[in-house]
Amino acid sequence: MIGFFWTVSGLCLGSFVNVLIHRLPRRRSIASPASHCPRCRMPLSWRDNIPVLSYLMLRGRCRGCRERISPRYLIVELLVGAAAAALYGRWPELPVWTGASLAACGLLAAIAFIDCATFLIPDELSLGFLAAGLLCAPLNPLYSGAWTGRFAAAALGAAAGFAICWATAAVGEAVFKKEAMGGGDIKLMAGVGAWSGVLGAFDCLLVASLLGSVYGGLLLLRRKIKRQDPIPFGPFLSAAAAFNFF
Repeated sequence: MIGFFWTVSGLCLGSFVNVLIHRLPRRRSIASPASHCPRCRMPLSWRDNIPVLSYLMLRGRCRGCRERISPRYLIVELLVGAAAAALYGRWPELPVWTGASLAACGLLAAIAFIDCATFLIPDELSLGFLAAGLLCAPLNPLYSGAWTGRFAAAALGAAAGFAICWATAAVGEAVFKKEAMGGGDIKLMAGVGAWSGVLGAFDCLLVASLLGSVYGGLLLLRRKIKRQDPIPFGPFLSAAAAFNFF
């Protein structure tokens, strides 16, 4: 029953993450107006706002104009819901930490989808992720000792994440004569370090680089991109950062 509660909570959070993904890149308020169809502007009723079920009942189309709703809405809700169930399974005895890490995964999902669509990571998300990691340090079971020591470990991890990513970006720019990673990636890595420490930040960069290399290689083989074309790195950093929670 408790696992069901966490799963439903994750699905609801995923619905809010979709609001962040749609509105933040457009510099719109996430509080108002109320949810509505972006095409016909029809406000959504409560029955159109039920995570997953509404999408399925509407068969992926707006009730008003019958235009297709992006499957991204369903995918994000399912991803965050699955993360909630998995986090509860990993930390069943730490409900406060489970809630904090679920919120972090929600931010990472928003970052991944926004960066994939726009090649930008909003400061509200990357810096918010960093601040939340520092504030939650006393609860973080990945650290040990008194709250002061845990906070110090988070702060050191944030500094290390920033430094590692900045150095990698600087070397990449010097070698390839173009921007290797953006400022948003560097800020995100500082947040990763705050949540998972120095080793977690290092692991995250390695795993993200592997994932990005495989993805880029597949796109090259399928001739979807050219060798000099950029690909967003935020989704891979986000995936690796979420992996750190397990």
